[in-house]
Amino acid sequence: MTGPAHDSFKTEYHPKSGHETVTESFSDFSHSHSTTQPIVDDKPWQPFVTSGDFEFSEIAHHAALSKEQTDKLLALIRRIANGEAKLTLMSHGDLVKAWTCASILMTSCEKHTVPVHHKKRDLEFEVHFRPLWDWAMDLLQDPLLAPHFTWDAQRLYKHNGTRFERFIDEPWTADRWWNVQSDLPRDSVPFAFILYADKSHLSSSGKAKAYPVIVHCGNLLVDIRNGNGISGGRLVGWLPIVGEDAEEDGKLSFTNLKRVVWHEAFLKLLDSIILLSKTGFSHKCFDDIMRWLFLIILILSADYEEQCVMALIRGLGSHCPCPICHVPANQLYDHSTTHPNRRSEEAIACFELHKKSRTQADIPMKEQSWQPVENAFWHVNRSCPHVILSFNVLHFNNLGMWGSHLFVELKKLLKELGRHAEKTVDSQHKMFPRWRNFSHLKNVTKVTYSDGNKLSDIAKQILFTCQNVLTREDSPIGYALLKCIASYLQYHMYIVLDVQTESTLAAGEMALLDFHQHLKEYIAMHDPGVPRKNWNFPKAHLGKHTFRDILEKGAVRNFSIRPNESHHGPIRRFYLLQTNRKNVAEQILKLDHRSLVCKLIRSCIEHVKREHLKQVFDRQALEDDESETMDDVPFVGHIYLGSPVSPAGTFSAIEERSPSQCVFQDFRKKFTYFINDFLPANNIPLPQGRSWFRPPADKMLQEFRYLKVNYESTATWKLETNYLQCNPSFHGHPRYDCMLIHTHDQHGDQREKFAIVRLHFMFRYTVGGHTLELALVNGDFFLVDYVDSDWFLRAKQLTL
Repeated sequence: MTGPAHDSFKTEYHPKSGHETVTESFSDFSHSHSTTQPIVDDKPWQPFVTSGDFEFSEIAHHAALSKEQTDKLLALIRRIANGEAKLTLMSHGDLVKAWTCASILMTSCEKHTVPVHHKKRDLEFEVHFRPLWDWAMDLLQDPLLAPHFTWDAQRLYKHNGTRFERFIDEPWTADRWWNVQSDLPRDSVPFAFILYADKSHLSSSGKAKAYPVIVHCGNLLVDIRNGNGISGGRLVGWLPIVGEDAEEDGKLSFTNLKRVVWHEAFLKLLDSIILLSKTGFSHKCFDDIMRWLFLIILILSADYEEQCVMALIRGLGSHCPCPICHVPANQLYDHSTTHPNRRSEEAIACFELHKKSRTQADIPMKEQSWQPVENAFWHVNRSCPHVILSFNVLHFNNLGMWGSHLFVELKKLLKELGRHAEKTVDSQHKMFPRWRNFSHLKNVTKVTYSDGNKLSDIAKQILFTCQNVLTREDSPIGYALLKCIASYLQYHMYIVLDVQTESTLAAGEMALLDFHQHLKEYIAMHDPGVPRKNWNFPKAHLGKHTFRDILEKGAVRNFSIRPNESHHGPIRRFYLLQTNRKNVAEQILKLDHRSLVCKLIRSCIEHVKREHLKQVFDRQALEDDESETMDDVPFVGHIYLGSPVSPAGTFSAIEERSPSQCVFQDFRKKFTYFINDFLPANNIPLPQGRSWFRPPADKMLQEFRYLKVNYESTATWKLETNYLQCNPSFHGHPRYDCMLIHTHDQHGDQREKFAIVRLHFMFRYTVGGHTLELALVNGDFFLVDYVDSDWFLRAKQLTL
């Protein structure tokens, strides 16, 4: 009896799920979770009277049309209507009535008052929220989402040729889900909330502020819950902000007031799930199984300042400034020691002691950096704030360790070396190849903005643009900093993997220790008498908890704040374009609710369209109908050539148009040698039985400037598509992308070998009845393996 095949998958379900362990091939595993969506009604635009009414209302909402603009546009539509869409709306008033009717489709927000007693005064603060359980029921009752919920914990394994190795991606594949389900009664499963909260400015002046709370459902796939549709993140709360007071600012009592207001307001948001977190709720799921759902908060995402508020610790400057563990303030950058984790039971004991005797509670509270405030999360079962708080890559790494420390140090050292060093780095950065979805920035030595995504892209390029400037001879301390950056990038690339195996987790933890060792060596090189950057800061320490978070909650993108920060943009637009700057929260939440209803109706309309298309067209016709852009063109096979150049050129024309590019020198001669070697090697006879074939100078070549390549990602094991350009002017810049090719040794060497090359010319050539798709390339480059996760892992396996 043979063992499991290489690359086979094993799924071990939680014992309480009632499912047996399953071993599957790659193709079966990748399709095992596909579901059939139900048919919805054929009038999904209701309660709008017609589809045209809804589409107009959707456009008017997204365009932020005023009353006068709406009336004028409707008047114009009435004059030019040709009968293709029936429109019953006649005025802005009709539009408002339609939105009022549609608003009942989804749970709207409520407004409550939070009373707080402070210094013999009774204060009141407004909090707006959408009850979390009502939002959860909106999702559970959506027939299009119902098939996509995952309930039972799973442990996933992939056979690596020797053994089954565990891997983690979604939250239910990680340990916390498994442990929670173990703690629940039989036939009970978690309904998992992922929460995010962060203050933001509504205007450039900074006077108007917002404090939104965003929720996601952890039972949905990450691509679904982080998407833009009805299943994506939702604004469910608007927290009050205690105004600044010059006389009170900095005082402990005023700080405590802010914490009390925050947690009392957040408690209002959590109120609807507190009881259900203890008793559960019976729900008949899409698979007709009745399950008992217990509500938990799985993940809290926030910046460090908000995490201190959520954990109710004293934060920066206190004895123990970490919201997760009890690391002393003077050991934050030392990762060699593991400190005890914080527990809610400790905080509750200190809080109860404080209520009895402030004097007795003062010492333990100060030593452990607790604040004497009741934590809202204590009321929700299995939702300890110190467990659910999660690593924040954007703020802790991109903007923290890299953007505010390593990058600042790098620019300082370059400035000390002089203008020539800065100019060299800027020039080399400008020459760096451009990649799809990758920022290409100028004058990086003068960058001062705080865009975490762009800073992350700079980090992935700077190592190569500085390697001949910060040398061991010219700048020993600069060379030590480059070693820090190189080890930081290794650690960073490991933590952002979308699929984590036992091997990558172990390698990532080693990379983290290696980074901090290089950091210690760099710090030791400084003259102690010269003031330098402080490396003993909380965000330097929080990386210590990254791999714990991954093991317990899944890959980092499950608790990424990027999908949440994208909500700040629409909130600001609502404020600037559609409010009168009064009662801002109510107006913005009303507009956001319209957006939510819009997405619900739009998703139903698109679903109906697709179902109708399936009844009329075959699958290929459906795919063709979906092809709206070049990037979306479906293709079968490994490669697809696009953007044909018109008219087609000849060998002579190719050589004549590029005399300055040595790569095209003697192009026809080089091609002749290649084709006479390539055709026999691939069992293709030379034309007309010749022993040597020389293509005519006027033979036509069809040039292409765009290439799509299907490949299996080493990071996710899924089929992905890469988009490559070979274009002398792509958005105003030359773009000749690089790629990895699999080479074959003509002398019979069977070992797998690869080469990294740059595209210079792609063309289609027909010879002897055979059409060949070919490319002219050259090699010898730096390998920038930090571009994405696939390159990072693939580079570690290559034989070049």
